[in-house]
Amino acid sequence: MSSVFSQDELAVIRRAYAKQILTLSSVADDSRLEDAFGTVPRERFLGAPPWLMSRATRGYEAVASHDPTVLYQDALFALASENGVNNGSPSLHARCLHALSLREGERVAHIGAGTGYYTALLAHLVGTKGHVLAVEFDPVLAERARDNLADRSNVTVVQGDGAEWPQEDVDAVYVNFAVERPAEAWIERLKPNGRLIFPLGVPRPKPSPLGGTHSLYGAGLYVTRKKAGFAVRWLGHVSFVCAEGRLSQPGEDRRELQAAFESGGMEFVRSMVWRESASPGRCCFTGAGWALSYDAVPE
Repeated sequence: MSSVFSQDELAVIRRAYAKQILTLSSVADDSRLEDAFGTVPRERFLGAPPWLMSRATRGYEAVASHDPTVLYQDALFALASENGVNNGSPSLHARCLHALSLREGERVAHIGAGTGYYTALLAHLVGTKGHVLAVEFDPVLAERARDNLADRSNVTVVQGDGAEWPQEDVDAVYVNFAVERPAEAWIERLKPNGRLIFPLGVPRPKPSPLGGTHSLYGAGLYVTRKKAGFAVRWLGHVSFVCAEGRLSQPGEDRRELQAAFESGGMEFVRSMVWRESASPGRCCFTGAGWALSYDAVPE
């Protein structure tokens, strides 16, 4: 694809985009994240034009311009429109990636990698001494991710069920689809002080007529593995496409989880009780083998 702008001018546009995205996400000072957004070429991961932009209630609309500069805005572009899968909001991801606070040399599992744009940002943040495992369920998207990330030696792309990964201990897990409960591997494979960000959500009763099933209610949760348990911080209301594979099966706690969202209080959750008994009176939600509690984890 070609642009009326030179490569040097595109580099300036990317840097301006990075500043705008961090401002929209209320990230005051994160030079490493700004550099990642300002360096990774988004057009590489969206395929050839015409690009389809998500217009919320109006569905997808083709972008008239074929110049990649139009991609440098806080907008969702389709990766697989028939399944409702998008390259998500950069400002939302900026807020989550800032919270994840990745350090150089860390090992990260990216679950639901799509075509690899946010994988590339993760790889930039952990550097050449770090490693990103990118897992994508859709075989076509996984193959595109492999091609897009082939020049990054610190990335491994796996086509598979996100519920089964990571299979080795990692410093962080970054999940990009909504689930009714976290997969065991996301919790059990976290190193001490490891971090997990995932969208907890209840699916809509019916698939969208535009493709895919999206969350009816959703919350971004940031989990940290401490010595005394799992600390939780609420990252805000979110809406994601729902899981495929094993995690797409209706859970036995769906009604209870929906009731918890409808009752409110998810923003006050401070810890996750995992495979231990929980005090119902202190919990926003109690499920089979896990719960979300208002009690903070002792330091």
